[in-house]
Amino acid sequence: MKRKNLVRTIIVIVILLWSGWKLYPTVRLNTLSMEQREKLQEKGKLVELQNNAIKRGLDLQGGMYLVLEVDIAQLLDNLAKRKDEKFNQILEKTRRDILANPQEDFLTLFINNLHENNLRLSRYFGSPAQKEDSIIKMLRKEAKDAIDRSLHILRNRVDQFGVSEPNIQKQGSHRIVIELPGIKDIDRAKALIGKTALLEFKLLKEQDITTQVLRRINEELKRIRKGKKGTEQEVKQKTEKQKTPSPEEKKIIRAEDLFGTSLDTAQIDTSAQDTTGLMVDQEIFEENPFFALLRDMRSYGGEIAVPEKNVYAVNKILNMPEIQKVIPPDAQFLWSGKPVKIGDFSYYELFFVKKEPELTGKYLTDADVQIGGGSSLASAGKPVVTMKMNSEGAKIFARVTGANVGRRLAIVLDNKVYSAPRINTKIPHGNAIIEGMADMKEAKDLAIVLRAGALPAPVKIIEERTVGPSLGADSIRKGTKSAIIGLILVIVFMMIYYRLSGLIADIALVMNLIIILAVLAGFHFTLTLPGVAGIILTIGMAVDANVLIFERIREELRTGKTIRASIDAGYSRAFTTILDANITTLITAIVLYQFGTGPIRGFALTLSIGILSSMFTALVVTRLIFDYITEKFALRKLSI
Repeated sequence: MKRKNLVRTIIVIVILLWSGWKLYPTVRLNTLSMEQREKLQEKGKLVELQNNAIKRGLDLQGGMYLVLEVDIAQLLDNLAKRKDEKFNQILEKTRRDILANPQEDFLTLFINNLHENNLRLSRYFGSPAQKEDSIIKMLRKEAKDAIDRSLHILRNRVDQFGVSEPNIQKQGSHRIVIELPGIKDIDRAKALIGKTALLEFKLLKEQDITTQVLRRINEELKRIRKGKKGTEQEVKQKTEKQKTPSPEEKKIIRAEDLFGTSLDTAQIDTSAQDTTGLMVDQEIFEENPFFALLRDMRSYGGEIAVPEKNVYAVNKILNMPEIQKVIPPDAQFLWSGKPVKIGDFSYYELFFVKKEPELTGKYLTDADVQIGGGSSLASAGKPVVTMKMNSEGAKIFARVTGANVGRRLAIVLDNKVYSAPRINTKIPHGNAIIEGMADMKEAKDLAIVLRAGALPAPVKIIEERTVGPSLGADSIRKGTKSAIIGLILVIVFMMIYYRLSGLIADIALVMNLIIILAVLAGFHFTLTLPGVAGIILTIGMAVDANVLIFERIREELRTGKTIRASIDAGYSRAFTTILDANITTLITAIVLYQFGTGPIRGFALTLSIGILSSMFTALVVTRLIFDYITEKFALRKLSI
């Protein structure tokens, strides 16, 4: 018996020492003054202390909670090998259907809509001879892979962003939940997470083709405007125009002059900040309505430019069905990622590029931030992102640059042109540079998303919650207060009802709490508000085993057994009941952790740790104390 108790004593002492070692950083961190924190931060030791302390969840230290939804519609659009007007209509109808029935599966609705129009999947996906079931299986696999890849990519981005203990997991079939505790720059984090990071290299169309297309758009817009003449609204406008305008008024054209309706009703995505008036000359506008909205930037090293006030109108024009017909199907207009400042005005460049990219970001192996050299005036002394490609990408890049010397190659990220350098010579090693970064922070964020990879489909933020640190501090105060009150009530009850034996149970209860917190700190688990609730519940459950044991010991004492025999029998007979009760609760906690979301997992985690810890303290620690007392003192009566 003595040998067995020696082993138990060593185990208990080791666990207590380990718990104290693991809890020291938490205690130290929470007792530091502001001055001490600053001194440790200067020495670089504060981060190490924070990393070893108990991690607090979003609800305890503040931060950001996001629910993202992968755009399956865009994924199907990307996967389609053949498209027509019918395909676009069905895809748009499915978008509307899923808004009305968000619980439905997008792919199932899309397939049903195709079948209602007597269309087969093989018309747009796979090969014409491929069976319908095979294509459905392929599309479902692609959709599942898109979610899994998005999850992996977002986790990589967040890890490189430097958020401590983020929680990123799938929710349902096409949603991802992201919790970023303690984050300060929320807008930057949202931009980093939501960026698709689709990197493409697209050749600009030849100058003469671009000019021809612009002329066609201008002529078509003139024809459209002539068709609107004679309406009552335009008669009124003509009357107003008969007044002699001032030089400033001469440059202002209202939305009604272009479209015959308010521009505010346009559903166009644009970066324009002001749509109250357009920067055009009225006389030029009458003859060339589209050209009047543009500016010639060739003397500044660019090509087509649009004043910031005109971007909205130009975007609306380019998206008109009549204008879309005059744009070649193998080409598209793309905007620059950032405006160019010339004098007092800001301009966005408009690039006419080939629709099919020459190269995509899938060949990218690395992206880093450097300060631009003096060879380029646009990037000299400014942060740039350098990119390296794998051997296959380098071969394609060498072929493209070698065959198009003298032409401009646009570097496109998420359908925005970041730079469009002229190809002066063949580039054999697959190295490229993205210019146009506003500052080092933007360059670093771009390098992160490029290294982590492009999302297979866009993600939309459908739910967003920001928890302030003051709310978290309030939760900690109330949670701590609840735990202390619960602990005191249990301790007092056990001492009154079970006397000295109750005090032994209280010692085990305190040790139980120390072990739980030490495990949270030692294994870098995150403590959440539901986790605090789990700890409070554990306080009550921790003495449950002792209650069973003590009642058994009382029964044995009533039969006339000795104190030592009653203790042995009490622990022996209560063991099966304690084990059954705790195992069933533990199974429930494991299921909750496996299939639950963030808050439920936090509760299940502390509950699971508490169950295991309470069994140890109830069956080992209290038994050890009883054995020590009975061996050391010749007791005639047990205080129970």
